[in-house]
Amino acid sequence: MAAGYGAMGDDETIDYSVHEAWNEATNVYLIVILVSFGLFLYARKNKRKIMRIFTLPPTIETASEPNFYDDMKKIRLRQQLEMYYIARKHDNQQQSQPECVQVSVE
Repeated sequence: MAAGYGAMGDDETIDYSVHEAWNEATNVYLIVILVSFGLFLYARKNKRKIMRIFTLPPTIETASEPNFYDDMKKIRLRQQLEMYYIARKHDNQQQSQPECVQVSVE
């Protein structure tokens, strides 16, 4: 009968090649699991840094498109400036006019 791997042969010796290969494979799997776990913990702690790597920078086309919110901000700022100008103009007119009115009776 031929001796299989890890079995005892005719000379009563044990073939350890299967055991050694199993131990090496187990060590490799253990290292892979530990490294994966470490990377997972690092990713949880530094999620923003990692996401910055994978986000695409804005393209030229999107930068040239008018942004709705920027337009609204500009419109609102223009309205505020116009209201400020009208209020200042009204205040200046009130200060230049005398407060007492003279009425003449004929």
